[in-house]
Amino acid sequence: MSKLHWNPASLLAPVPAVLVSCGTLETPNVITIAWTGILCSTPPKTYISVRPERFSHNIIRETGEFVLNLPPASLVHAVDYCGVKSGRDGDKFKLSGLTPESCEGVAAPAVAECPLSIPCRVTEVVHLGSHDMFIADILGVEVDEHVIDKSGRLDIAKCDLMAYAHGTYFELGKRLATFGFSVRKKPVKRASRKK
Repeated sequence: MSKLHWNPASLLAPVPAVLVSCGTLETPNVITIAWTGILCSTPPKTYISVRPERFSHNIIRETGEFVLNLPPASLVHAVDYCGVKSGRDGDKFKLSGLTPESCEGVAAPAVAECPLSIPCRVTEVVHLGSHDMFIADILGVEVDEHVIDKSGRLDIAKCDLMAYAHGTYFELGKRLATFGFSVRKKPVKRASRKK
């Protein structure tokens, strides 16, 4: 197979499309971010990369906290709106039909319509060029009860999450496998004994 070589670009896909809320319940703001992920599992750390000219950048820099909200596919309109409009021009929560709610451990609000919200405290800001990376400790995970199964575990399929890939939003769908399936031993069939 032949491949073309292109110039360096931010073409890594898919990535999550998350709503990052910041500010306070009284003066909330929300921005859509695709440049995010997990940096470390112990201690749990994440990051978001934000352009310095974005309205949310100064809020997060000054407060040192934010909430990662994982939206369901049904919120795709709000997710897109919060990514293209500025909080300088009005209350994006109201304008997009989202509801701010309190979130444990931070003054920043969570987005009530998102099944998973992750409060975070900034520990470091790395200036990278077009974006600043806010590295943060994950303080907890707020989980809607309707996405928990009968055994008390998170049923991620019930979250109906979305992804972003090269300018397009996608709804996650078909489950392919679970982690570690490629090395898991297959059950051995035992021959039945005749009596």
